[in-house]
Amino acid sequence: MPAKGAETRQRIVERAAPVFNQRGFVGASMRDLVEATGLEKGGIYNHFGSKEHLALEAYDFAMSQVTGAIQRSQEGTRDPVERLQRMIRSFAKSARKPVIAGGCPIMNTAIEADDTHPELRDRARHSMTLWHRLIGRIVKDGVTDGLLAPNTDPYGLASLITASLEGGLMLARLYDDAAHAERVVEHLVAHVETLRAPAEPTR
Repeated sequence: MPAKGAETRQRIVERAAPVFNQRGFVGASMRDLVEATGLEKGGIYNHFGSKEHLALEAYDFAMSQVTGAIQRSQEGTRDPVERLQRMIRSFAKSARKPVIAGGCPIMNTAIEADDTHPELRDRARHSMTLWHRLIGRIVKDGVTDGLLAPNTDPYGLASLITASLEGGLMLARLYDDAAHAERVVEHLVAHVETLRAPAEPTR
């Protein structure tokens, strides 16, 4: 694809991503997409064979923004507790300042596409699985290195962190009050701190 065409395609994806994330696949009309991208319907379809195709790529772009923020939060430390706490705080920032308009693409897509668009639902499931695996890897490495308590359950903690954060974010949006997400964050941060391995007794 020529460079200009690739740039146009990427611009369409970036401008369409907030529309889908805020309105959902069903709620995002072609008129909405035309207004957001500045292109006519034919111009959009010239780069994407269907609205479904555009929605999938827009989801991938939205998730790349969220994933990038989480990855940046991990820089500069190998301590598992600090890594988990940074991850929790990084995700929770979306309650006040979403990295993509509309909030968490996983939650939005999982709820809206459950029955209406199985392929989008599978995308959201895959994203959550990757997040669970990252948490699990941090925990397993922390236990192996003797930094986390040996009975720390990587799978249980992954479920607890992701479900709590997504629920807190949902309440923050529902009540238009970030305090709901902030309470969850502080609770999770404190909980993760308790998972440190006991200090070796001094002799």
